[in-house]
Amino acid sequence: MSVLEIRNVSYVYQSKYQTTEALKNVSVSFEKGSVYAVTGKSGSGKTTLLSLMAGLDLPSEGEILCEGVSTKEMDLQKYRRTKAAVIYQSFRLLPLLTVAENIMFPMELSGKNRKEARKEALELMKRVSLPSSYANRFPSMLSGGEQQRAAIARALAMNTDLLLADEPTGNLDSANSRNIMEILTKLAHEEGYCVIIVTHDPAIANASDHVIRMNDGKIDNETESA
Repeated sequence: MSVLEIRNVSYVYQSKYQTTEALKNVSVSFEKGSVYAVTGKSGSGKTTLLSLMAGLDLPSEGEILCEGVSTKEMDLQKYRRTKAAVIYQSFRLLPLLTVAENIMFPMELSGKNRKEARKEALELMKRVSLPSSYANRFPSMLSGGEQQRAAIARALAMNTDLLLADEPTGNLDSANSRNIMEILTKLAHEEGYCVIIVTHDPAIANASDHVIRMNDGKIDNETESA
């Protein structure tokens, strides 16, 4: 079974002055153990697709199934907390929390006690190559690459098979971009995560297992191997 399946999805933005069909009958599925790159020009629909996969809204038509269940049948707040971990270009770490506290945050929201959450946070830091000595630092004390590793660790703290990444290397130099891509690839290939990356970066697309090219709200090709 696919971790995530997009089935005949269309999405329409409606304003007072115009109607925009951002997605047009899109169908694609995503499996565990692979890295997928979703690419396309601005306005191609890739960001809208990501927002629907992240549970920020429901499709106008069609459905998105996570582990066989439609998001239309789910509590979207719970889905966002437990099923769809999102990694952002701007990191979105909470500035007044330490690195460890940022990583602990989703675990504590789910009811885990603080001592156990901190122990797991330190383990997650190791998995993304962040020294344990950084645990009590604040995000502003870290480089961009280090902040993105902390953001990945926070996503892993949600304990979901699905990792969604929105331009995760957009604010990083080429060396840090390669490091982040290596971490995401390792998570997919060695730990079985399904990693879906929306990106403009050809290097990220080339390093992915599959590339989904979007154009004018549609998938421009069958999912291809990179």
